[in-house]
Amino acid sequence: MTKAIKLLTALPQAQRERLMELAKEVSFAEDTRIFEAGGTADRFWVIRSGAVHLDQQVTSRQRVTVATLGAGDLLGWSWLFPPYQWDFGSVAFSNVRAYEFDGPSVLALCVEDPLLGLSLVRSVAEILAHRLETTRGKLMDQYALGRRSPL
Repeated sequence: MTKAIKLLTALPQAQRERLMELAKEVSFAEDTRIFEAGGTADRFWVIRSGAVHLDQQVTSRQRVTVATLGAGDLLGWSWLFPPYQWDFGSVAFSNVRAYEFDGPSVLALCVEDPLLGLSLVRSVAEILAHRLETTRGKLMDQYALGRRSPL
């Protein structure tokens, strides 16, 4: 299984400092919906404190939490890939403090500094690979539980 990484600590110091020049400190109160699946993805966050649920709407009345993110975790990657729309929704599970980054500004910085761009994309890819493996494991556990039920 891939190792969980934190975006800011994964970047070399000089690249992290350049990226942090674009950071804006924000906060979200508990139960605040941060973004909704299908909405325009033009930013991302690195959580400083608190917790955020990623969720998926499964019926008109039901959302399922697919991941819980905490301090140091990347929230949002859809700003990096066309069509720049959120794949999931997110809600603050507790009061959250985060660094917010404007996606187009970060993409422009990546064009200006290709080494930073490569490091950023590789780090995001590692984060996504870890989350995919974690989700796959949870699905396999759920499947195994269902298979063990009495006939």
